[in-house]
Amino acid sequence: MTEPAPLGRRALAELVGTAALVAIVVGSGIQATELTRDVGIQLLANSLATVFGLGVLIALLGPVSGAHFNPVVTLAAWWTGRHTGDRLSLRAVAAYVPAQIAGGIGGAVLANAMFAEPLIRFSTHERSAGPLWLGEVVATAGLVLLVFGLVRTGRQSIVPVAVASYIGAAYWFTSSTSFANPAVTIARAFSDTFAGIAPASVPPFIAFQLVGAVVGVALVAVLFGRPQATADDVTASHGEPELTTVNR
Repeated sequence: MTEPAPLGRRALAELVGTAALVAIVVGSGIQATELTRDVGIQLLANSLATVFGLGVLIALLGPVSGAHFNPVVTLAAWWTGRHTGDRLSLRAVAAYVPAQIAGGIGGAVLANAMFAEPLIRFSTHERSAGPLWLGEVVATAGLVLLVFGLVRTGRQSIVPVAVASYIGAAYWFTSSTSFANPAVTIARAFSDTFAGIAPASVPPFIAFQLVGAVVGVALVAVLFGRPQATADDVTASHGEPELTTVNR
């Protein structure tokens, strides 16, 4: 097994990757609204851009940091690895999560700048309703189940395609259009455009994303069982997992 990259480099990869992801989500939303007034076509354009961009980012940065780009994935990686030698350290969690949030905000500002929008204008798009919160639970639980189910069964190689495909589908089958990511949710509050979310709507979204993460982790344990640590695992992993995933 190769040596993990230094923590600083991994945190930078999380910052850059989350920034690029948010720039894709927000930028494609702005572009779509400039090209058509049909909301269905706007959502289609936004979802397609996210699917393609997400797959590329996971494939590119996965070997560096695991391509989490998402605090719930980082926290789930820390929690699910507690019985094995590949547990993500709390030090790494403390580096990843702020980097993801900062990167996401930077990505929203970058998207605003590219389309001559105010660099920071808080969204007025209210997203506060029970069905939307349920959508976030479903979207986040499905993401966590997918990622860690694939990792648990040794199919990490298909994570970029699988995660991008899931997010593309979840844009359409969930009522919330599948934010499923606290860092991206916070970032999208900084753009009063198609993909934005009002700051007052952010805390409930994040709360239900965390609920979804708990549900997803529980489903992984029930469906795939608890992994067993071996001496080789503990020696080879150096305390950090090889996990490749994400979400917008």
